[in-house]
Amino acid sequence: MLTTIAARRSAAVFRSMAPLSTWAAVPAGPPDPILGITEAFKADQDPRKINLGVGAYRDENGKPYVLNAVKKAEEKIVAAKQDKEYLAITGLASFAQNAAKLAYGVDSENLKQNAVSVAQSISGTGALRIGGAFMARHYPHAKVIYLPTPTWGNHMPLFRDSGLEVRRYRYFDSKTVGLDFAGMKEDIKNAPEGAIVLLHACAHNPTGVDPTQQQWKELSDLVAEKKLFPFFDMAYQGFASGSTTRDAFAVRHFVSQGHRIALCQSFAKNMGLYGERVGAFSLTTQDEEEKKRIDSQIKIIIRPMYSNPPLHGARIANTILSDPELYQEWEGEVKGMAGRIINMRDRLYDLLTHELRTPGEWGHIKSQIGMFSFTGLKTEQCQLLAEKAHIYMTLDGRISMAGLNGSNIEYFAQSVDAAVRGNL
Repeated sequence: MLTTIAARRSAAVFRSMAPLSTWAAVPAGPPDPILGITEAFKADQDPRKINLGVGAYRDENGKPYVLNAVKKAEEKIVAAKQDKEYLAITGLASFAQNAAKLAYGVDSENLKQNAVSVAQSISGTGALRIGGAFMARHYPHAKVIYLPTPTWGNHMPLFRDSGLEVRRYRYFDSKTVGLDFAGMKEDIKNAPEGAIVLLHACAHNPTGVDPTQQQWKELSDLVAEKKLFPFFDMAYQGFASGSTTRDAFAVRHFVSQGHRIALCQSFAKNMGLYGERVGAFSLTTQDEEEKKRIDSQIKIIIRPMYSNPPLHGARIANTILSDPELYQEWEGEVKGMAGRIINMRDRLYDLLTHELRTPGEWGHIKSQIGMFSFTGLKTEQCQLLAEKAHIYMTLDGRISMAGLNGSNIEYFAQSVDAAVRGNL
């Protein structure tokens, strides 16, 4: 009995003397704004609810869409009874080459000269991280990267964590709900010589505002004049305009003008391979010998990061890109997805401007491109739309146009009209 009591006392004393948890000082991080929107949407029981926060395509019925070309590619893969062995550090070589052809064009002189270093990545985010790490480690000039204001929320922490200093340049003009081209040029012109400048190749996220082809040409000249390094993020090729060629204009023009560029590609949006995590990172080089050296250093970055990329999604994308019939079908489906979003833009503009006569100027709804639109709605209006109308979007007024369809667009337009008029 005495032994038992003594043991219990010893245990109690030990617990009272035990140090705090190793992780006691770790603070709670801020919630992800997009995840918070999705959670609020799921908890809402109102049948009219609309989620316009998530950057994923939805069909006319508001459902996730698996492309027919993807289904057929998977059937081919299953029928081939291939193994599940590890990929090389830089991924499926045939996919990487086909991804580069899609971006740079089949007639690219750099590709013909074997002067493009390409690595499969874990979607666009992985490509950006590889690129950021490579620039931080090997770029011989200013380790500073300029990002547009605003930009995709992950760009800033991603490049900071890669070891680059992040600065900003003007991009969006909230007064015109369009491109602040003069401010953009002025800030880029004032960047230190040799700095890195991040450019959204098409369908700027989150604004949907892109430079015109003439403006891209001016930017190319300015970047060359200032000896800056262009770093392209191309997450929406084909998905923006419906044409993979048109959406690659900026990338191909810069390369044609002699720029050495970095390029990040994602196949999440244009092939609907969100969960497969398929992407590519590439650098244009002086020649094949330089390419080989860069290849070796990219492998050194990837190996301790995640060893090698996943297999299945790369096989799907490569099957589509390498099969003429599937490629043609895929391009048609991409054009169809882009077309549905364009139709939603046209319909929303007509509702707000002609039918409801909503106060304000709404031309930007049609002039913006791609999945997202900056509506120009104020924070308090966005909050009211969530609370009163069960419509969820980011508080800066950004909406995913893919979340609109024939069944909900009139309700959305009517709710926006009421919020703008102050009688929601």
